[in-house]
Amino acid sequence: MNMPAGDAVEGVGLREAPSKPSKPGFEGFEGAQSRDFSDFLGPYSRVIAALEARCPDLIPADRWQAAVGDGRAFLAKWGEQAEALGWTFRDLFGLHKPPEKPHPSYSRLSRYDETGLIWLLQRREVVALTEATAAIQNPTGAIIVFRKHNKPTLGPVGDSLDDLQ
Repeated sequence: MNMPAGDAVEGVGLREAPSKPSKPGFEGFEGAQSRDFSDFLGPYSRVIAALEARCPDLIPADRWQAAVGDGRAFLAKWGEQAEALGWTFRDLFGLHKPPEKPHPSYSRLSRYDETGLIWLLQRREVVALTEATAAIQNPTGAIIVFRKHNKPTLGPVGDSLDDLQ
């Protein structure tokens, strides 16, 4: 999955990142087959490195730390499949672009329609992944489904103010 130069995942701030994250990966594996943990994250390793580098604006520190851990765990298990199924950087790590002068109660994570999967995991595990959905298992065992194209469904005529024009 190539990311065009100058393209950015909103809030993560990735523009031209180094080919390897500046933080070391797993260490302590001996032998010639030892690789940096970031190698297992595939094409998304640059995004996770940018996310690790700093907390995005208007995101609580605890949610940022959870997203970093969740992102690494997800990519280690599902990264190759996510790439093969067409999951983009924005699908996984995207955030709502904040207004220039956000209200004190504004939350970037309240816009589900513009929030990437990783931000919604909150230490829960993805147990299935398709081209359009991710099944997330709650601690109770219940499964919730994240829809990649999570736009509101269209209702009957008259449900929208646009219908009145």
